[in-house]
Amino acid sequence: MNLHTEKLQTEIEKRKTFAIISHPDAGKTTLTEKLLLFGGGIRTAGAVKNNKIKRSATSDFMQIEKQRGISVATSVMTFEYKGKLINILDTPGHKDFAEDTYRTLTAVDSVILVVDCAKGVEEQTEKLMNVCRMRNTPVIIFVNKLDREGKPPMELMDELEEKLDIRVRPLTWPIDMGMNFKGVYNLHEKNVYLFQSGKTQVEADRLLVDDLQSKVLDEKLGSSAKQLREDVDLIEGVYDQFSQEEYSQGTLAPVFFGSALNNFGVRELLETFLEIAPSPVKRETDTRFVEPQEEKFSGFIFKIHANLDPRHRDRIAFLRVCSGTFMKDRPFRHVRLGKNLRFTSPYNFMAQRKSVVDEAYPGDVVGLYDRGDLKIGDTLTEGEEFTFRGVPHFSPEIFKELINTDPMRSKQLDKGIAQLSEEGIAQLFIQDKGRRKIVGTVGDLQFDVINYRLEYEYGASCRFEPLSFAQACWITSEDPKKLKEFLRFKESKIAYDLEQKPVYFAETQWMLRTVIEDNPDIEFHFTSEFKTERATLPAR
Repeated sequence: MNLHTEKLQTEIEKRKTFAIISHPDAGKTTLTEKLLLFGGGIRTAGAVKNNKIKRSATSDFMQIEKQRGISVATSVMTFEYKGKLINILDTPGHKDFAEDTYRTLTAVDSVILVVDCAKGVEEQTEKLMNVCRMRNTPVIIFVNKLDREGKPPMELMDELEEKLDIRVRPLTWPIDMGMNFKGVYNLHEKNVYLFQSGKTQVEADRLLVDDLQSKVLDEKLGSSAKQLREDVDLIEGVYDQFSQEEYSQGTLAPVFFGSALNNFGVRELLETFLEIAPSPVKRETDTRFVEPQEEKFSGFIFKIHANLDPRHRDRIAFLRVCSGTFMKDRPFRHVRLGKNLRFTSPYNFMAQRKSVVDEAYPGDVVGLYDRGDLKIGDTLTEGEEFTFRGVPHFSPEIFKELINTDPMRSKQLDKGIAQLSEEGIAQLFIQDKGRRKIVGTVGDLQFDVINYRLEYEYGASCRFEPLSFAQACWITSEDPKKLKEFLRFKESKIAYDLEQKPVYFAETQWMLRTVIEDNPDIEFHFTSEFKTERATLPAR
């Protein structure tokens, strides 16, 4: 093994890249903040929600996040802890921005799923878990807000298994809940941490009890000590021992309990995560699997954001490094365009600092200044021609026509909606040779964001008229003549995406089913990535 290969292997083993996902208000951003506190990335509580850790958050766009109290964009944060370099991707929780979260999940090697102990598993939680299961992504579950009244822990465990369709194994266990919450027992380390209300220090204000049979436990917990011992006996009898292999395969989810707001139970989560979570793993392309240890660089774009800093009108593409070493100023092959690109000022995100990076390794997320060459899903390599798979656009659920209300600003509107579409905030479909623009989204809130950004970032003015479409499908055929005939026959229901792929719009699910049955030579797809998916007939 030469020095370069040895260094690459060392850097890979240091890295843990994961996303934090949840239903809105489960405490995802608070947990992110506390993890950063452990790593010294921030010094004060509230920094994440106040956007103090993100210099880029000075943009007008982030005002929407502040006004609505939700995250609508994925944040990337890096910190070091106990010799590991940890990359956190904090995702939007709101269902209207689910597609951004889905794409973010393609760029990570594992996931922490946050669940509110009172609300349990919610609809968005189930959808997110389905995406993790599609890729067999390892998942750790953090049951949050134990200092508030919630569902009994055993009931929660049953609900997690049933609704998330995954086997679970608790690695910590709560001692009471709500007003009576007294702490957690660490089944992994075989010790107890006692909770002191109102204390939010990382370690200083907690009492360590090493033995479950200790009399100190009876003194501190009273009758709760007996209940804890009974719970632990039951857990050990009901649940199998934790299996690293099953966790890594995505078939077993370890469960932790705590209160992110009070920074309680977070250390156990973090340190066990560092112990069991995978380092960067191999990635699938359209020709082969790429191993992170390969010497030649490769990576893909999973997110684009324009105008992060409105003073500079910048456009940033977020690159996940998959193999080899990314180096500043080195030419890399842009596979889709078939040309080489250089990046003179790539940067990484060390909590409060956004700094230029000379080199990056598998697992790292690098920000690239983009002049319009990059799109979501693009692959960069050191020359080999392949494309990473699994970064598709999904079929939208809501469709509206974009109406220009200020013809004098038409160029600004065209540029703005095209760039926002390339970011993935919405999908743009062109109909009638460019005269009609149809915008498709997952939820109504996205239209508010689009309107806001078009006005304040591009100086454009528009309104949206609802359209009565129920589903959009990309269409292909092995018979070009049949496809051309279908496009001509259904011309009023056909539009084209930004890559000029034809899309069929159905007004009802029944109509879509009929069209699919009547056109066996046409393939209908619910995502833009055709090789991995074909539409199934909607239920009658």
